[in-house]
Amino acid sequence: MEFAIRPYHPTDLYSLYTICLHTADGGRDARAIYHDPELVGHLFAAPYAVAEPDLCFILTADGTPSGYILGTRDTLAFTRWCATEWFPALRARYPLPAADDDSPDAHAVRSIHRGQMGHPEIAATYPAHLHIDILPVGQRQGMGRRMMATFLDRLRALGVPGVHLGVGKRNAGAIQFYERMGFQRVIDADTWLGFGLRL
Repeated sequence: MEFAIRPYHPTDLYSLYTICLHTADGGRDARAIYHDPELVGHLFAAPYAVAEPDLCFILTADGTPSGYILGTRDTLAFTRWCATEWFPALRARYPLPAADDDSPDAHAVRSIHRGQMGHPEIAATYPAHLHIDILPVGQRQGMGRRMMATFLDRLRALGVPGVHLGVGKRNAGAIQFYERMGFQRVIDADTWLGFGLRL
């Protein structure tokens, strides 16, 4: 199987939604968890590609999109962009669920209405942030490291001083990967960890 990393193209948007859903359960397939297959992509993939396509890279396996790395160079600016350009239409499409609805879909919809919260105290030192997801076909092939290098080199070329990311505590493989890449823990929350890397 031949792997390649290439820049994002607008025709990849559907693939971003698909890959995001298929890795949304702590790196595992979440199709059985979410009733609406687009919800997690609305939050964690599509807005980055729309807002900053030059920071979106696609992993292909024999030409088929099989992973991505994407993000923003300026978390606070991205948060403002989402508030004015991304979330208003989604809020019209997804009304707030009932207060007693504890489903994964309801949690995602509440996140859409709450908006990107960000962490200003982290963004001051690590202004960029990223998301990386790879389908099983592309895992354990060394592609995660190559994708991360591609993304970090792009940030360095833009003069960005640091980048952060979040990962669920259940995703032990991802935590080990980020630590091997030189990321340091900067947040220890109830269910997730925040990592930062100075560039």
